[in-house]
Amino acid sequence: MPYEIMCKRIYAPIKDHDGTRVLVDRLWPNGAAPLASVERVVPGDSPGSQLHRQYQQQEISTTLFLERYSRELKACPDKLLPLMRFARAGRVTLLTAARKIEDSHLPVIKELALSALEEEDASDREFCSSPCLAHTLPTSQR
Repeated sequence: MPYEIMCKRIYAPIKDHDGTRVLVDRLWPNGAAPLASVERVVPGDSPGSQLHRQYQQQEISTTLFLERYSRELKACPDKLLPLMRFARAGRVTLLTAARKIEDSHLPVIKELALSALEEEDASDREFCSSPCLAHTLPTSQR
């Protein structure tokens, strides 16, 4: 099943086709209206404090930041579960205050969530019991 996860700045205009709007920053962005039509806030998906600080203070490159953040999320795949539930229900728009979305944590979250959804869907298609497997074997091998 194709899932739709889009990435957008929280300051961008709200569109009807945004679906569930999910803020994935650790803190509420400065200057954003108190509600800003955000339906969910998932701060647990944002980068850890130390990694975020290193990136903001330009101690590490964007590439290194994205690699470390990807490892951080892969180490705790349960962090993606709320986002996966939203994606199964329909279109999701991930929101951040970052100016350059392509250099932010959103593409990493999107990629890992879509990958986890595909893995889950693939595991649902696998046979899970011997009666199921017997159905696929030729009659001579049953």
